[in-house]
Amino acid sequence: MSNVLACRDLHKSYNDGSRELHILRGVDLDVREGEILAISGPSGVGKSTLLHILGTLDTPTRGEVFYRDQALSRMGRSAVHRVRNEDIGFVFQFYHLLPEFTALENVMMPAMCKGVSRRKCLGRATALLDRVGLSERMTHKPGQLSGGEQQRVAIARALFNRPAVVLSDEPTGNLDESTGSGIIDLLWNLNRDENMTLVVVTHDEQLAQQAHRWVHIHEGSAVMKKDSPDRSQQ
Repeated sequence: MSNVLACRDLHKSYNDGSRELHILRGVDLDVREGEILAISGPSGVGKSTLLHILGTLDTPTRGEVFYRDQALSRMGRSAVHRVRNEDIGFVFQFYHLLPEFTALENVMMPAMCKGVSRRKCLGRATALLDRVGLSERMTHKPGQLSGGEQQRVAIARALFNRPAVVLSDEPTGNLDESTGSGIIDLLWNLNRDENMTLVVVTHDEQLAQQAHRWVHIHEGSAVMKKDSPDRSQQ
């Protein structure tokens, strides 16, 4: 099975003015096509930092990130931007929906920002909102939606460009247990039905155990907690 994303000897440090904080210390990680990979660890350990580096939202202090075996450091800036905008979908804990736009408009936004017409976006956005169970809420604005509904809109938006991988940072962290369980069921179903590659950052080890593979971040290093055989051979 090929890797969608990978990193090798990844380090990340920050300087707070009085000392250097070494957050990630030589992380090696593969994200295999079609899998669900969970990344766990306590708050402040560097889970989100790792996800942001994998998603090209941040850069490592040392080490390399690869997209489909191509080193990002050897790509031009425009090529990296294309990978981020077209090949990677993001789902965050706090949704980041635009409050003045409807659910339908929020889902279409990634393409409309690139100049694609509303007419061309409409069919896919409608189909995605139907897929996540919001066919009756398309014209509602975020303030009229529950937290779980807003997260479903965010998932539909992440899927709009048919990304190669979806990176999800604590997708249930702002939801009650029942609503959060529904979001996880949705993500797992999308992986099963559409072979969606999914990376989930979570502090919940019970959730991490449900993934195909599970990596725990401890003292800046990645410790494999659960591995699985190459699913393409199953």
